[in-house]
Amino acid sequence: MSRHLHLGAFMRPVSIHTGAWRYPGAEADTNFNLPELKRAIQKLEAARFDAFFMADHLAVLNMPTEALKRSHTVTSFEPFTLLSALAMVTQRIGLIATASTTFDAPYHIARRFASLDHLSGGRAGWNIVTTSNPDAALNFGLEEHMEHDRRYRRAREFHAVVTGLWDSFADDAFVRDQASGLFFDPERLHVLEHRGEFLKVRGPLNIARPVQGWPVIVQAGASEAGRQLAAETAEVIFAAGSALQAGRAFYADVKARMATFGRSPAQLKILPGAFVVVGETIVEAHAKRAKLDSLVHYQSAIASLSIALGHDASGFDPDRPLPAIPESNQSQSGRQRVLALAERERLTVRQLAQRLGGYGGLAFVGTPNSIADEMEQWLASDACDGFNVMFPYLPGGLDDFCDRVVPELQRRGLFRREYEGTTLRQHLGLPRPENRFLPGRPAAPAIHT
Repeated sequence: MSRHLHLGAFMRPVSIHTGAWRYPGAEADTNFNLPELKRAIQKLEAARFDAFFMADHLAVLNMPTEALKRSHTVTSFEPFTLLSALAMVTQRIGLIATASTTFDAPYHIARRFASLDHLSGGRAGWNIVTTSNPDAALNFGLEEHMEHDRRYRRAREFHAVVTGLWDSFADDAFVRDQASGLFFDPERLHVLEHRGEFLKVRGPLNIARPVQGWPVIVQAGASEAGRQLAAETAEVIFAAGSALQAGRAFYADVKARMATFGRSPAQLKILPGAFVVVGETIVEAHAKRAKLDSLVHYQSAIASLSIALGHDASGFDPDRPLPAIPESNQSQSGRQRVLALAERERLTVRQLAQRLGGYGGLAFVGTPNSIADEMEQWLASDACDGFNVMFPYLPGGLDDFCDRVVPELQRRGLFRREYEGTTLRQHLGLPRPENRFLPGRPAAPAIHT
């Protein structure tokens, strides 16, 4: 097989599983422990991962305190601050941060990502989110959350403004001629002057064009609006993993939509999230997963189900099937996945909640050999271009994958043994975008090497 897997490490910031911090041998405070996070990213870089992917929340999880008190995601670092620190202790691994188009200003986002790209020598990526948690609105002076499709319209305009700001200066604008006293060429500067439905931004950005031209654009929405935005703008999709056939259908659908926007399918990498539990035997791996799931308290599990449904599930009979659920203004694709899972496996509310309280998506639970088999099957079936790997706990779960699964993938020729480039775009095989306003000159050198 000529295609190779791309691997991101999805750090939420450390594990998506609610029981992760309680697992024997886990570092309970890793979310807020810089030395442990430094160790983790250096381990991932040594394993030649494409990127360290940091999710973010703009509010504590919208669940009752009785459930919230059991969540290890209640405290974590702000992504730009953490990734800037981690950029200084790594050389090659990509650094992807989540930033909201609903609750931030495009000038802020453009400036932060351009700075991170320069500081890291071209390793930044922006995970565009519209923010599904309605409680976030209350932290930004709003009484209610912006409606779903309106959020996505704003996101499309927001993307256009941010990328336009990144193109404020030509790559060769900064001449820094000490003899003549000319620092930059004003003819190589573009003022954006954007006026749109949601945003009014003059520009220019007060920082040189990013090393990568634009930091890599990542997107995770799977609703109709999310798929359209991804087909138009994304270079990486963090897809919601499920069954192989569903993965193939999603892969084919989004890549087919790209032609409408004049884009080649090669310009987009689709990386489903995959929760990976490694054991010496398949029986041992499933025992680890069962132990993890047993550490999720029912109050936490039912709160996770409520978030996924966009509807309070605490009053449902735990031992009966899920009742009819009305639509909400939260994540539509996530709600549909939960409803489909409940129907497909005929789960009771209790069973469904317990599954979601741990992790209810795509999971590879087995030996290094069996996990590599499944990953290879997904790649060969055109269901993905790689995976965003989610670890069951840290440090042990991350170490298991890096020390045992990665060597098996390398042995099969499915994953790199060495980095071939220095930027995130080079890792992913993505082109460097030309400046849309000031094209045709050579790129400026990176500040950090």
